[in-house]
Amino acid sequence: MTHLKIFSDSHLCEAAANLLNEGVSPHEIIEPNTRPASILSKPEPDPAFALADIAFGQPDVESIRRSRRLKWLHVSTAGFTRYDTPEFRTLAAERGMLVTNSSSVYAAACAEHVFAFMIARSRLLPEALRSQAANGDAEWLRLRAGSVSLRGQSVVILGFGSIALELVKLLAPFEIKITAMRRSPRGNEGFPTVAPEELPAALATADHVINILPENAASLKFINATRLAEMKPGVVFYNIGRGTTVDQQDLLAALRSGHLAAAWLDVTDPEPLPADHPLRHEPNCYITPHTAGGHGDESVTLVKHFLENFRNYLAGGPLRDRIM
Repeated sequence: MTHLKIFSDSHLCEAAANLLNEGVSPHEIIEPNTRPASILSKPEPDPAFALADIAFGQPDVESIRRSRRLKWLHVSTAGFTRYDTPEFRTLAAERGMLVTNSSSVYAAACAEHVFAFMIARSRLLPEALRSQAANGDAEWLRLRAGSVSLRGQSVVILGFGSIALELVKLLAPFEIKITAMRRSPRGNEGFPTVAPEELPAALATADHVINILPENAASLKFINATRLAEMKPGVVFYNIGRGTTVDQQDLLAALRSGHLAAAWLDVTDPEPLPADHPLRHEPNCYITPHTAGGHGDESVTLVKHFLENFRNYLAGGPLRDRIM
């Protein structure tokens, strides 16, 4: 058996690091001199990368380009912005390099996060938790009357992938009318799916618009004044994709005009959003600090996902979450 070297620059807890080393044995984990500060940081080139047959993490693109050994890149996040370019896709295709990501690791948590947003909105939880209204007074009556069921409402999901599939399962008991936007609808999604050019008609009737778009050249500021105007008045907007896919000034204007009833954001541009940013002070804008995918034993789950793919790779089988 060929002895493989696996470059790993992921920040792992001790249990996950031990699991990784044991799981690839007798193959070898090689580590960088310096790990990126966060998944959003630009990784630095590392001499050890030249020895890698496999990479697990967020390695430097130029190091991948210079490598003559790398056969498989497993991205340690669901997002893969730095690799989602025509140039990188061409490079991967020309070299026959496999590229997978970790969307399965984070899909359920992200779906539950946006579902929690939706429930909190429908039950007016932020206001109700702050309220000290007395039974029967005007504020108490308003909170009760404004708490509405999700049942029978309509949702447009921008971006169809593993998160959307998990979210659809959570929404199923509420008999919600779901439409998804997909670059190339396949017709087997189980509910109406539209291409981007067909989106305006769907937005015009949606009660909720959920953005799960990754960042790439086509998605930058995809949500802008034009698309916000296509949404019906009183819509609620959610973003758990990437902050760069939204024009935040246009979003702020739509909130202030009352066209949007509310915005619930787990991602912003930049992250974290500065304390004095106007979105932080908009009464109907609620922001969590990019925690949607978080869950207990996250790095252990991440390593288990990689090891499942590693075993499949050694056996010549299909890899989960393949993106190139």
